[in-house]
Amino acid sequence: MPRLNPLSAPSRLRERRHQRSRRLLASRAVADTLVSVAGLIGRPVRNPSAAEIGTIKDVVARWDGGEYPPVTGLVVRIGRRLAFVPGTQIETLAHREVVLQSARLDLADFQRREGEVLLVEDVIDHQLVDVDGVRVIRAADLYVAKVGAMYRLVGVDVSMGTLLRRLGPTRWRTRPTPERVIDWAAIQPFGRPGSPIRLREGNRALHRLRPSELADLLEELGRRERQELLAALEPETAADALEEMDAEELESLLRESGEEQAAALLAVMEPDEAVDALRDLEEDEREQLLAMMPEDKAAELRRLLGYGERTAGGLMTSYLLIAERAETVADVRARLVDDADHQADLPGVLIVDNHGRLVDDISLFELLVADPDTSLNDLGGEPFPVTVMPEAEIDDVVDRFVDERGSSLVVVDADDRPIGRILADDLVDALSPQSRVHVRRRLT
Repeated sequence: MPRLNPLSAPSRLRERRHQRSRRLLASRAVADTLVSVAGLIGRPVRNPSAAEIGTIKDVVARWDGGEYPPVTGLVVRIGRRLAFVPGTQIETLAHREVVLQSARLDLADFQRREGEVLLVEDVIDHQLVDVDGVRVIRAADLYVAKVGAMYRLVGVDVSMGTLLRRLGPTRWRTRPTPERVIDWAAIQPFGRPGSPIRLREGNRALHRLRPSELADLLEELGRRERQELLAALEPETAADALEEMDAEELESLLRESGEEQAAALLAVMEPDEAVDALRDLEEDEREQLLAMMPEDKAAELRRLLGYGERTAGGLMTSYLLIAERAETVADVRARLVDDADHQADLPGVLIVDNHGRLVDDISLFELLVADPDTSLNDLGGEPFPVTVMPEAEIDDVVDRFVDERGSSLVVVDADDRPIGRILADDLVDALSPQSRVHVRRRLT
């Protein structure tokens, strides 16, 4: 069952705009001095006397985990050599040339040092995540600018026009397009084998994304990149995102994750969502994953897998808030605070007798308006819970929903003990599986 984020879309948009207003590209002084990295390639490097000593092959930055990586130097082609010019020797880094501070240089052969990234080789044309726009992008160009005493990577351009500019005549390549530049602080890059680039785990913007937004990113990313994104998320956050993914994409992700990681992810997902994912796997794959989970979790999932997919037991969510008649409204409200993450799964609280048999289903609204000292026994009464057995076929479940006009049905066993609940949107998902993801994300 998907969970809605309580923060409204307009509020989230205002928050992201506020974050952007504090970033470097919001400064006119920075925006007006952008230099295209792609445009620098092949441009001359000159000494103070304007004599050319070589041409630019790449720009080197230090990946130190900060929002704006500092430029540490240039890879310069001198004849057949690739030499390194330290960033401290750069006097001016402009669109058409780089001018150095001194004519006396010790130009050592270039060797990548720990933590250094080649912006052209490692970043341009590779996948990135635009956290503000919640989308996967490819860098058509990168931009550096002087910030304080040093040059830093400050932006990325993903427009088709910029890509065409790079492929066109050399004279076009130096033309920056600041109106299309995304501030680098909003970007999450991915590494390549042997590259120090990693997702910035401390980037709070990434962790503010809703599960459905993370699911969109996971579906768009390549195999290696989405494994890196998963690794950067807390297990519970990753599980929430997986619950929002398209079934085919989720199946593919689980297969590529390796058995140990796939089992760990499924174990922290909501049981009904984990069961849906397990049903899509081959029986031997399913058993291998279950065998790697904690025994109690595997037992619960096996029990749910035992119900037919088109039965009440196969449709229900097994998460319930159950209380006894002697408890007070205040007692249950305190438990609801601890279950805030399950708010979309809890239309009400199920009241049971001393033998665990269902007595009533109290709505959250009733709990909200009742006196805190009132016992749950005093809140009971009509309308009484609408129940179905776990073996009930989906057509019977639909008939009960139509007859009762309620928002949920309680699934009970042969002894009338509650074992699950079917919400209206669970039923919609089952009746129109192809539209599930589209409808869900449009609503959230």
